Amino acid sequence: MLSKRIIPCLDVKDGRTVKGVNFVDLRDAGDPVELAAQYAQQGADELVFLDITATHERRKTMIEMVKSVARQLNIPFTIGGGITEIADADALLNAGADKISINSAAVRNPKLIEELAKTFGVQFVVLAVDTKHVNGKNMVHLNGGRLITELETENWIKQAEELGAGEILLTSMDHDGTKAGFDCGLLGKINQMINIPIIASGGAGNMEHFTEVFQKANVDAALAASVFHYGEILIPDLKQELKKNHIPVRI
Repeated sequence: MLSKRIIPCLDVKDGRTVKGVNFVDLRDAGDPVELAAQYAQQGADELVFLDITATHERRKTMIEMVKSVARQLNIPFTIGGGITEIADADALLNAGADKISINSAAVRNPKLIEELAKTFGVQFVVLAVDTKHVNGKNMVHLNGGRLITELETENWIKQAEELGAGEILLTSMDHDGTKAGFDCGLLGKINQMINIPIIASGGAGNMEHFTEVFQKANVDAALAASVFHYGEILIPDLKQELKKNHIPVRI
């Protein structure tokens, strides 16, 4: 059985790591390059960096950050935020990123998924989906969760898989930052619908939540931010706990 992955997520704004609750009230959580190095030493399997206020000018800043991170890391990392065309992805991959994550741009132009998969390979393309429960349905949201779309989450993820997405990073906005646990019901349902890996995101508050999401939803990876940034959960302790619960992890 493949090892389950533990992935710290660094939301980057103006060159700093930030974290909020339900996508708002952001506070500083440190230097992304320093945090990345610490997580690699602690035994993180991968890292995700999201430029949460990406603009064209800031893309250059992100490329410099990617180069700095790549020099420090011996584990794969994914970069997302503001990638709207092949050239954006090319620049980030050339700077040292292992995968790129797309979200809003893919909803606005689904063919972008296909183009990226054909250009770089399916394994490089992570589709990030921000979902929220609205009137009994799971709806896709854009622009850092600020804009609701008419897309139902399940339908969009199935379409993205067909277009060539290699992995899904699914964030429950209802659970994000609440530390009340992952949305295991939705994650499990979507995992049964698709054949590509799912990274669970939104809601991690303690080690039991990680055990629960792997056991109940059988996801491939679990991602968290604040519990790692503020030292509430240490990755070596988490992996020992998962191992104790017969969940395969790389130690």
